[in-house]
Amino acid sequence: MLAMDYEKILDEYRTIWNNRRLQSDQSTEDILKEAIQRDLKDENSHPRARRTLMEKYYLATKRILEASLTTESKIILLQLHMELVEAIQDETGK
Repeated sequence: MLAMDYEKILDEYRTIWNNRRLQSDQSTEDILKEAIQRDLKDENSHPRARRTLMEKYYLATKRILEASLTTESKIILLQLHMELVEAIQDETGK
């Protein structure tokens, strides 16, 4: 697994999702993981317009792969998304 520089990855995440609220008193790791989890759960959308977890995962993966980031950053972001999807599935039992 690649080493995580959460400050760098958070900055690169901001370039992809430029209208996300990503400020907090938490660590950069927690801010990044919380932002990804909110996106995967589609918490930034109106409840009637929300998509499924797998749809959001697909769209996030596509957006990351199409972004002009380093390959290392893409892999780290994809790994984080995959880990968080699995965690969400475990907590919801789906």
